[in-house]
Amino acid sequence: MMRILAALFVWFGSTLAFAQAPLNGVTAPGPLTSKSYLLVDMLSQQILAAKNSDERVEPASLTKLMTAYVVFDALRQKRVTLSQPVTISEKAWRAPGSRMFLDPGKLVAIEDLLLGMIVQSGNDASIALAQGIAGSEELFVEQMNREAARLGLKNSSFVNATGLPNRQQYSTATDLAMLSAAIIHEFPQYFPMYRLREFRYNDITQYNRNRLLGRDPYVDGLKTGYTESAGFCMIATAQRNGRRLIAVVIDAGSESGRAAEAQRLLNYGFEAFDTVKLYAGGQPVHQLPVWKGASKQLQAGFNDDYYVTVPRGFGDRLKARLESMQPLIAPISAGDRVGTLRLTFDDQPFGERTVVALQTVGIANLFVRGWHSLRLLFN
Repeated sequence: MMRILAALFVWFGSTLAFAQAPLNGVTAPGPLTSKSYLLVDMLSQQILAAKNSDERVEPASLTKLMTAYVVFDALRQKRVTLSQPVTISEKAWRAPGSRMFLDPGKLVAIEDLLLGMIVQSGNDASIALAQGIAGSEELFVEQMNREAARLGLKNSSFVNATGLPNRQQYSTATDLAMLSAAIIHEFPQYFPMYRLREFRYNDITQYNRNRLLGRDPYVDGLKTGYTESAGFCMIATAQRNGRRLIAVVIDAGSESGRAAEAQRLLNYGFEAFDTVKLYAGGQPVHQLPVWKGASKQLQAGFNDDYYVTVPRGFGDRLKARLESMQPLIAPISAGDRVGTLRLTFDDQPFGERTVVALQTVGIANLFVRGWHSLRLLFN
């Protein structure tokens, strides 16, 4: 692969964007009954399978991923701590649906509330967290929507922290996958909460509804959801041999059906595709000429590791061409865009990536050049 690319050369940022992986030569994952689904590779940020993935859907308890993200962000900013207690309000205590069985007026640590929301899917825990972070669920929802916009979730809107049905609350499989990827990438210290299979609170042990935990040793999250109007939903993630995939299934028909379809998607992604690192971040991939610079050439490459996902066994169909922004005229700073790498698969456009300068090249010292020229003239 590296030889092919060399011969043809002429976060993650603050938001994520998924590109379609080439499907030439790949058999589809089989019939799936889910109303909407999406399978993505986190390393390459490429879509491996999709159906109605940008269609607005009711997120049900998958909403709690956005709730968790806002709480994790408050912990990151040190506005709260895991041990900080929250007083349970009557509103939280009266929350309908799934519960962690909180008692009104009791002080409960944010860590326990997080586990009650993540493992037990407690609506009471979600409301208590919202009130503990922002003072009220309404103000917390404003934070949810601000963070959703910042993350680039273009088709999501939240009106509560629980996922209880509301016509004004919606998302898409694509947005939910992006949100899941953001949690995994930004909060590795809290993500392990999603792999817990049970949590005991108030002398009541409840089990994680993610049936793939324990059944598939590679699965370590994330969340399930259900309401009568949304159907059975699930986001599952698994890591094998350094690759992490995220599968989203919406309205799968049954509790067992959502687990089966998420498992089928994950197996399909791991077995039908390879993800390869074309270049390491910060490593030069090409030298480009520079005009009027202290150096005649500069090293060019990528800020981050560059991964692509292709059908297994078809890597030789991937080709690349580097288009340099000539003429490159000094001064040039490290990190400046100096070109674009364009990929094709089976001669069809596949994707592109910005190529940057890996070093700074200042303006040539014209006085020194002139002095050397005079010395050569009189010698």
